[in-house]
Amino acid sequence: MNVPRCMSTQHPDNVASPFFTDRSVLRGEDEIREAYYAYSHLGCAEQMWDYEGKEVDGFVVKKLLSRYATFFAERRLGESLFLTLRVPNPRVEVAEAKVLAETLESIPRSYDAARAVYGDGTPAPIFEVILPMTSSSEEMNRVYQYYHRFVASKEQERCHDLSVADWLGAFRPASIQVIPLIEDRAHLLEADRIVGGYLADKQVPWQRVFLARSDPALNYGQIGAVLLLKVALWRLARLEERLGLPLYPILGAGSAPFRGNLRPGRIEGTLKEYPSVQTFTIQSAFKYDYPAQESREAIARLNESARAEACAIDERECIELIDKVSARYVACIEALAPRINALAPHVPQRRARRLHIGLFGYSRRLDGREGVHLPRAIRFCAALYSIGLPPEILGVGALSRSELARLRAAYVTIDRDMEDSLRFLCEENLAYLPAIVQREVGAARDAFACVPDPGHADAARHILAGLREGEASEALSAGILRAATARRFLG
Repeated sequence: MNVPRCMSTQHPDNVASPFFTDRSVLRGEDEIREAYYAYSHLGCAEQMWDYEGKEVDGFVVKKLLSRYATFFAERRLGESLFLTLRVPNPRVEVAEAKVLAETLESIPRSYDAARAVYGDGTPAPIFEVILPMTSSSEEMNRVYQYYHRFVASKEQERCHDLSVADWLGAFRPASIQVIPLIEDRAHLLEADRIVGGYLADKQVPWQRVFLARSDPALNYGQIGAVLLLKVALWRLARLEERLGLPLYPILGAGSAPFRGNLRPGRIEGTLKEYPSVQTFTIQSAFKYDYPAQESREAIARLNESARAEACAIDERECIELIDKVSARYVACIEALAPRINALAPHVPQRRARRLHIGLFGYSRRLDGREGVHLPRAIRFCAALYSIGLPPEILGVGALSRSELARLRAAYVTIDRDMEDSLRFLCEENLAYLPAIVQREVGAARDAFACVPDPGHADAARHILAGLREGEASEALSAGILRAATARRFLG
């Protein structure tokens, strides 16, 4: 069984709606069609099915196999194609805690649906789950043990005169694997310890590790996020050597430069920056904001590529640079937070989500700081790009010339990423932004090529003017979409 190179996800960063729906907000049946499209037409061998903070169809396996029987007869779920569930983390999402239990209970039902199609001996269509905001091996083991003890093993219990297995049938698979999704600095730097602790008592053919890209950038800045990933990947590579067990990192990158710059036309740079990553997320903008053939060809390039060794880095130097850049970045965002939070509610929605934590759904606290709450990463990015302030550049001004040279040695595609982001700068809007931010823009223009896109700058000028003048929400949303169309991603 080959671990996929591309995982289609439901991240709502797209501007355009896909052809298979007439709605701008995807939900329910649209996402069933989307999964089939990702498998059959785009070439993604994996679909993430996201139970975190959104309404989800729990009968996805049954619907896929019944509606697209010919396709799935040739390419079986759980064999050549993966369907991987992202579940809520009860430690963080208290109101959604029992959704975890419900989701794990659905896995044997999905197996039964597959067995009805393929017959006995079919592979389990779902055999891994992703646990967001993982902070310890104990969290992973709770999910692992809950499934094994309270879902699969219940078949051995007796219910009146019969065993549960005789009454309801066997519960398969007997166990699942847990993929940690690691999202903050402290735990990215301990990713090897978390994974090593989880694997201490398990015999598995491989272990996958999901490293976030968007939320580290939101908390520590673009540069901080990239360097954190470099350290985490290097430490995981050393753990892989010690264990003699394949560890397959997943990189959660989006199309926006701030969220990874993973999009058609930037595949080679991504492979160069993160050679040890096995699986790359293909988010909605990648799928729907480019011609379908361009997206397919880019995914094919990822599928054809081979995982290589992790980039060797100087951990101490990287952490020193992270400290310096992230401190400046946080100071900038504290000054910008009122503008971000004022504009974010006008960013159009692209997926049906529950508003279960915070004003903007699952809001984020800036690097754990009291009083500074931000929207989630896509709306955060959309707000800043929409006023002509590419967030990637925040923090650059903290670095000396020699530090910038050392940064370039570790972050090998930084010039490309910064040039891509500075295309969305609106110089006319700088007069209305805090002085600390104006200084960061100046430092970035001195260090990197800066050729702003006139059409995007014009849209950004109108958006900020409309926000300052109290323009109606519909007009602001229209302006945000105009700018996003020029970028080919929402946020």
